[in-house]
Formats: sequence, C-alpha cells, structure tokens
Amino acid sequence: MANHQSAKKRIRSSEKKRVLNKYQHKTTRNAIKALRGTEDQKEAQERLVSVTSMIDKLAKKNIIHKNKAANLKSKLAKHVASLS
Repeated sequence: MANHQSAKKRIRSSEKKRVLNKYQHKTTRNAIKALRGTEDQKEAQERLVSVTSMIDKLAKKNIIHKNKAANLKSKLAKHVASLS
C-alpha cells in the first residue's frame, strides 16, 4: 500500500485513466464490429470515417500501437471497398 501522498494520487489518477481507456477501446471495437457487419456500401463508407477517427485517437493516446491502428484502418478500407 502506498504511503506517500503523491503515490496515493498516482494510484487514483491511473485508475481513472485505465477506466476511460478501457471504455474508449471497447467502444471502438464495437464500432469496428458494426462496420464489418454492414452490408450496404454507402452506410459502410459513412461509418468508416467515424471508425477511422476513433482508431486514430486511440493510437494518438498510445492505447493501441500506431502500426496496429494502420493495419486496422487498411483492413477496414479494403472491406468497405469490396462491398457491392
């Protein structure tokens, strides 16, 4: 258990960040699943813009690695392009 005030504050702040990061990551994963489940190309194009933005925000905050973000965006763009 932490004894110093700064260590206690670090525990509180890191817990808040962990919960927020977990929420944002899960929300993005759900959006990706919804995009992959979309059959209409026009709707998928609209969703791709928002999902790409979400992925970029996660990479910017180092919640996911930048290369993983690039791979996800590439695969999603390829999926949307393959829809008819």
